[in-house]
Amino acid sequence: MSFSADIKNEISMLSSSRTEDIAELSAIVRDSDSSSNINIVTENNAVARRVYRLFRDIYDKSLKITVRRRSGFNNNLVYILNYNGECSGILRDLSIIDSSGNRLNKPSEYLVSDGESMRAYLKGLFEVCGSINDPKTSGYHLEFVIHDLDYAKEISNYLNLYNLNSKVIVREKNYMVYIKEAEKISDFLRMIKAYNGVMYFEDIRIYRDYKNMSNRLNNCELANMDKVFMTASKQIKDIEKLKEYDMLDIIDNKLREAVDYRIKYPESSLQELSDIMSKELGYNISKSGLNHRFRKIREIVNRIENK
Repeated sequence: MSFSADIKNEISMLSSSRTEDIAELSAIVRDSDSSSNINIVTENNAVARRVYRLFRDIYDKSLKITVRRRSGFNNNLVYILNYNGECSGILRDLSIIDSSGNRLNKPSEYLVSDGESMRAYLKGLFEVCGSINDPKTSGYHLEFVIHDLDYAKEISNYLNLYNLNSKVIVREKNYMVYIKEAEKISDFLRMIKAYNGVMYFEDIRIYRDYKNMSNRLNNCELANMDKVFMTASKQIKDIEKLKEYDMLDIIDNKLREAVDYRIKYPESSLQELSDIMSKELGYNISKSGLNHRFRKIREIVNRIENK
């Protein structure tokens, strides 16, 4: 079972007030092909049962349920809920059509006028046209696939009232309202009261963030090790040049100390080498001071090679 299905199963079981139920059902019916009759299609058994129960409790109407199996690669079961009776009163009540029978572009203000009703509306929309990637297997992504551009923009506005940073793009013949940020997706799940989903999502998100941080630290450490190796390698090459030109016996004592300890500890960083020299020679040698000695050696080698 997918993560989306888990979320839909969870929120379909939530208890709610009659006002919230009407807002939820309005979002569900608006997404369906409902004009002269009511026809709702879903692949989720829990959502199908939820829709059936909402119609029964709110309007005392029973929907006809047909179960089919999709053909082709995706052969999931499909639940078709249909009501062929007089439904204009229901559609007006759900703010799908106006008093003249014309389809409305968006729900009336009274359906989403308060926070609980708005959240119930978005919950209903997610049940029928929303999906969310499992954070364990892919990137963070939540989306709603909507047929009408004006309605898609309205849904994006609803989401952004909660600072969810949703955006709208065209997808084939439909429009996709989507959220990409992990923190915002978690906020949405919390908003529709999918608390089990929030706990799962946050556990995976924390694990992935920790893993990414560990990888960055490891990469940083490897980069530092490469830098140490390259620096030490260049210093050893300069020392070999001094040997080649018989210059080791005529450089001053401080440079000779740096040469001797670099040969003795070829893999140490400058900081490690300065600590070792300070301890063994009995006086403090800073990292910058040691670096200055190796720069002097480089200058000597450069002068010899230029001549």
